[in-house]
Amino acid sequence: MVVMADATAERRADVVVVGAGPAGSSAAWHLARTGLDVALLEKAEFPREKVCGDGLTPRGVKALQDMGVDTAAPGWVRRRGLRVHGGGRVAEVDWPRLDSWPDHGLVRTRSELDALLAAHAQQAGARLVTRTTVTEPLLDDDGRVAGVRAETGDDREPVTWRAPLVVSAEGLSGRLAKSLGLLRRTDRPLGVALRRYVRSRRSDDQYLDIAFDLTADGPSRDAMPGYGWIFGMGDGTANVGYGLLDTRRGTGADRKVILRRWLDLFPAEDGLREEDAVTPLRGAGLPMALSRGPAYSRGLLLAGDTAGTVNPCNGEGISYALESGRMAAEAAAEALAAPDAAGREVALQRYPERLRAELGRHHRLGMGFLALLARPGVVRLATARGLRRPALVDGALRLMGNLTDGRDGDAVDRALAVLLRLTPAA
Repeated sequence: MVVMADATAERRADVVVVGAGPAGSSAAWHLARTGLDVALLEKAEFPREKVCGDGLTPRGVKALQDMGVDTAAPGWVRRRGLRVHGGGRVAEVDWPRLDSWPDHGLVRTRSELDALLAAHAQQAGARLVTRTTVTEPLLDDDGRVAGVRAETGDDREPVTWRAPLVVSAEGLSGRLAKSLGLLRRTDRPLGVALRRYVRSRRSDDQYLDIAFDLTADGPSRDAMPGYGWIFGMGDGTANVGYGLLDTRRGTGADRKVILRRWLDLFPAEDGLREEDAVTPLRGAGLPMALSRGPAYSRGLLLAGDTAGTVNPCNGEGISYALESGRMAAEAAAEALAAPDAAGREVALQRYPERLRAELGRHHRLGMGFLALLARPGVVRLATARGLRRPALVDGALRLMGNLTDGRDGDAVDRALAVLLRLTPAA
């Protein structure tokens, strides 16, 4: 049962989590599992829309399974790999078979996924409070975050939630981080994604299409650094979209036109064109490479898009949202168990250090990848030659998806481990 906030009462919790997307629900689930009283505040009602490709890599599948989500249950649709289009060639590549990761990906609409994860957090003991828009942090006399102020219901009645710690999983435009002066770094990439659902015969395709050839002539300057996608949803529809992964390197070309012209290259019977649309075209920003920080400040922890955890190699955000939510929860739980304020602060300060240690090097590599992806000639040459060599494609997929067994793996994994070790963290 969803708890509706009482606008006339002051509420309390051990931790307030703002935003019930994957990062917020992950944080709430992990916190509730420790026995803490967690309030998960969400401005909308479920189900709700979220612009996304709806695809989960094996990294995202593992994060779900680590939370006890039954990904074999009805509603989850397995996908075996990617179909990559580039340099005039097409190659079907299965997800790597590794010891550390599942051998498959999944698709599920975000309207279903987010509702499921919020309910999962509830089942662990978190209090889900919907139709509650957080407006600003509540600060104590020392300037530390001691809760949030919010508005609830259709009448936007004011309500105050007090808690010694707050996790912001509000997304790119989160108010809490901005209120503390934690602004997005403009020297880090910001992507933009457009997507819609179409009625398509490719709905049951076992491979997720990723295309760098977005014109009849291959990669174009207007479309780079980016790619198009076609993800069959298994319900008669496909999610089709285009992501420009670094707006700083874009030419300003109309992204809607890029997407439409690319989809028009496919046969009409595939059902990928505007006349096949079953939803409007929608867009969203993709904050990457730990673009807002520090991820902890004065009682506020940032997770998911709020911290800019999207992978710059491929625009993947769900897995890193789930992982950062877990890391934020673990830091908060450790802090609240500390015997004194000094011990609490030490535990909290470790969170941004851990986030950077676990994701920073790979994200730095991703920033370099975007610089290469902005050069159509390089993309054309690399894909035309690389897609002929399965071993190279497998290695590239491991690198881009951050999927390796590390130094315990094969020669490819060991080489990638050395590369990551030599790369400075973002």
